[in-house]
Amino acid sequence: MKIRIDKAGCVGNARCAAVSEELFPLDDEGYIAIERIDVPPGKEDLARRGARACPERVIEIVEDDS
Repeated sequence: MKIRIDKAGCVGNARCAAVSEELFPLDDEGYIAIERIDVPPGKEDLARRGARACPERVIEIVEDDS
């Protein structure tokens, strides 16, 4: 599983980081600091919850094909 993020659409609500700071790190101004990440095994539920928490829907979950 991967996470893709449209950083330009982030308005800094930080709801994703409230779910998981590890998967959704913020920069010094409180906006999402990454554009993509490979989700570590066992963190898939946190990734989905963080994506659902985003009111702007800028977080996309990409399921692996395997």
